[in-house]
Amino acid sequence: MTIQTVTLNNGVKMPQLGIGVWKTSNQEARNTTAMAIKNGYTLIDTAKQYGNEAGVGQGIQDGLKVTGKSREDLFITTKVFNGDQGHQPTLDAIEGQLDALQTDYVDLLLMHWPVNGLYNATWWAMEEIYAAGKAKAIGVCNFNVERLSDLLDNGSVVPAVNQIEFNPRIHQQDVLSLCQENKIQVEAWSPLGGGAALSNQAIQQIADQHHKTVAQVILRWEIQQGIVVIPKSVHEERIIANKDVFDFSLTDEEMVIISSLNTEEHTIWYDKFKWSGNPDGVDDYIDHRN
Repeated sequence: MTIQTVTLNNGVKMPQLGIGVWKTSNQEARNTTAMAIKNGYTLIDTAKQYGNEAGVGQGIQDGLKVTGKSREDLFITTKVFNGDQGHQPTLDAIEGQLDALQTDYVDLLLMHWPVNGLYNATWWAMEEIYAAGKAKAIGVCNFNVERLSDLLDNGSVVPAVNQIEFNPRIHQQDVLSLCQENKIQVEAWSPLGGGAALSNQAIQQIADQHHKTVAQVILRWEIQQGIVVIPKSVHEERIIANKDVFDFSLTDEEMVIISSLNTEEHTIWYDKFKWSGNPDGVDDYIDHRN
């Protein structure tokens, strides 16, 4: 089944569903990436912070060899590491990341977190990377309204994507609205919302009616809102199942039922995140989360 695409604000087409490799070793990332490509995925999402760009790079080569596809058939995303933030460090780091991924460019380069005192300078460097063709699109992750507004005021390029936590239990409507106003594509990390969402009886009833799994219904709920999703799995049967969400639709009533589950609680605690200007301190806090 073909994965549908969305068109970013610079005209680049992005698959609406991909595979995430957070919390996987290099070997797991290699296996997962190759497995995903073999099963029709083209969007692969990694980050330097995950420590598995090299594994993803090798998995891409494995997947292309098995399928006969070319690099141009894929949509590879990686992220600027917090410890590399700032203008020159960001410019210096991209070459090593591209080498690890075994590619001359990424389709999307994201700033992993808005580190206070550095994120604007980091963005200016990303604009240069974009202009040089080393990234087909650039964007951000985890930017709230305040920081995204500041970036829009100080940058020359409007971010193509804001990757945020989004699932039935957290909607971040203020961020979503700002992104929609500026034609910034929202991409959901943790799209399945963990155990609380996956064990919800209301979603289970909807899933039963459609002869789908709860995970498939949640992903469909996000896709119908125009959100890009990158569920993580290392199991082939789940990777295949997560892709099987384009052959059914949820009713307006079902969409409302799932939306009503919102508690607006982050799985990471933004109120405790100090948005430190010290990249090492920031990374110590978030390393085990995203």
